[in-house]
Amino acid sequence: MPNIVLTRIDNRLIHGQVATMWSSSVGANLLLVANDDVAKDEFRQGLMDMAAPSFAQTRYFSIEKTINIIHKASESQHIAIICETPQDVLKLIEGGVPIKKVNIGNMHMVEGKRQVSKAVCVDDKDIESFKKLRKLGIELEIRRVPSESAESIEELFK
Repeated sequence: MPNIVLTRIDNRLIHGQVATMWSSSVGANLLLVANDDVAKDEFRQGLMDMAAPSFAQTRYFSIEKTINIIHKASESQHIAIICETPQDVLKLIEGGVPIKKVNIGNMHMVEGKRQVSKAVCVDDKDIESFKKLRKLGIELEIRRVPSESAESIEELFK
């Protein structure tokens, strides 16, 4: 069973201080970005490697590769999975990745989305994915950094 210490949705994926704060808070020593586009983009991977904390390794896998390889993880790997969208998290869970809780960090405003918290904007596809995650028994929390209190998730379902 993989030792998943955090699953986070954040449009920015691995970035500066937030990555360091979360990794330190949960004891992650491996940051796994599960994203089909980033898995093929060495330039973005390089930028994220620069932002990653020195005490953690990084991996950039497609959703399918994550599903196929996560169960081979060593017990010594304390894995933080970072996804760009709730749809990606849902695909991981439906593919058998044993995720129990999802931290929702940043979901940026783009055309067609509406703001539901300080840092979270959703559209109908996002809401549908969050409803499916909740129906699967996945605990959801909106929290930008570990030192903040979690915000209400009820706005995610309206």
